[in-house]
Amino acid sequence: MKADFPERGSRMCPSAEDTARLGRELGAALEAGDVVILDGPLGAGKTTMTQGIAAGMGVRGRVTSPTFIIAREHKPLGEGPSLIHVDAYRLLGEGSVGDPLGQLDALDLDAQLSEAVVVAEWGGGVVESIASRYLVVRLDRESLAGQDPDSQARLISWEMVGC
Repeated sequence: MKADFPERGSRMCPSAEDTARLGRELGAALEAGDVVILDGPLGAGKTTMTQGIAAGMGVRGRVTSPTFIIAREHKPLGEGPSLIHVDAYRLLGEGSVGDPLGQLDALDLDAQLSEAVVVAEWGGGVVESIASRYLVVRLDRESLAGQDPDSQARLISWEMVGC
């Protein structure tokens, strides 16, 4: 990750647009080999954040949740890495079958890291196995909704983990 994006921080994002904007900032700083794990409950904004990351990286294709295919690759429009968008919920969640690490290994993401950025929704507990250093982004919508049930705000924090 480029040095212009802090390795640790937090930001209050009052709207989905603000979440996407933070994603664009992060996406512009990502480099091939980077792994980003998006952590948060259903509806927290993980796909919105990924859409912003994709815009910041300048990749092709409409970014939607890859829930039914587990991973989707978005090639760069110009120079730069591809984005591999993973939905690890299918590997870990209710109804998952088999060994999640084995299923992740079958995707061969670690072999693609030299040319791609991996962004994994629901990736905690699995995706860490493909990189010794990764960014964990936590999207918390529940805390602010507890204060104001009509709020669309999210508290987003991030931290680089590993060496």
